[in-house]
Amino acid sequence: MNINLLNETQVRQLNQLIEQSERIVLCCHKSPDGDALGSMLGWAEFIRQRGKNPMVTVPDAFPDFLRWLPGIEKVVRYDKHKDVVDEALKNAELIFCLDFNTTSRLMDMKEAVDLSSAPKVLFDHHLSPDVDAVIMVSHPEMSSTSEIVFRIICQLGGFEGMTRLAAAPIYCGMMTDTGGFTYNSSKPEIYFIIGQLLTKGIDKDKIYRNVYNNYSEWCIRMRGFVMCQKLNVIPDANASFFTLTRQEMRRFHFIKGDAEGLVNEPLRIKGMRLSISLREDTERDNLIWVSLRSVDHYYCNVLAEMFFNGGGHANAAGGKLLCSMAEAEKVALEAIRYFGEHNGIVQNK
Repeated sequence: MNINLLNETQVRQLNQLIEQSERIVLCCHKSPDGDALGSMLGWAEFIRQRGKNPMVTVPDAFPDFLRWLPGIEKVVRYDKHKDVVDEALKNAELIFCLDFNTTSRLMDMKEAVDLSSAPKVLFDHHLSPDVDAVIMVSHPEMSSTSEIVFRIICQLGGFEGMTRLAAAPIYCGMMTDTGGFTYNSSKPEIYFIIGQLLTKGIDKDKIYRNVYNNYSEWCIRMRGFVMCQKLNVIPDANASFFTLTRQEMRRFHFIKGDAEGLVNEPLRIKGMRLSISLREDTERDNLIWVSLRSVDHYYCNVLAEMFFNGGGHANAAGGKLLCSMAEAEKVALEAIRYFGEHNGIVQNK
């Protein structure tokens, strides 16, 4: 099966950039998820096998349930080591941008990346990329950036030398960005890649348990509370939304990642087509983080753009609101009314 993505010119250029560069930095978006970390760690391991020692950096904290990932101990947080990362970006000879389409998603790290004179290479699967990159590998139709990374490693001749240290993060990234291969994962190439990764000795069942069966007691209690007490179902629109406040998070000893995937739960309701999560920021007032999930041809990314200052994929999107939770609920209801009136949203082409 042909899984190549690059043309011959891009292959030569990418190989040349790697060979000629010693000071290499990898970065991803704020609040890194499984795909952001998985693609970075998998690519970093490939770069190391090429004799390089890249810095892998993230803007801020990542979920606790991803701390098992091979190579995670080498990741440098910008919010904890700003001066170190700033210096690395200033002196970088090559920067890899993974799993984001615009540097605004780097938040506080944006300026340092934008000001760096190093050539940038983008690997991403989000719509409308605008990063100033010398090589841009952008495929919104693909399951994940981790899938893109695997394809590129293979095309550059790295599959034979790939070990579990790269294969496990890549599989984790593909798994988490498809909800355990339950959405955006119907193409046969995905399962060919999974089969190839399994030859590297990864335990896919253990990876699943590490991610999805690794919650604290308090996290499970919080998730039950939200579904029981906070879920608002709007039957006429086949949609729902729920809220999670800072006070409630403190009550349940919330840590980073405890709300991961919670927005998918209401979609288990028969006939449900849209789910919206509204969560207060843990520190800043009047900042609401929004997650949206939908099914089939009911595309939630348009809602994210229209109502929540965001965007994303057809069935998985996000955004934010600068307002109180009460005001955010009104916006969510307005979005749901629009969704219901239009009998689903047709994705912009």
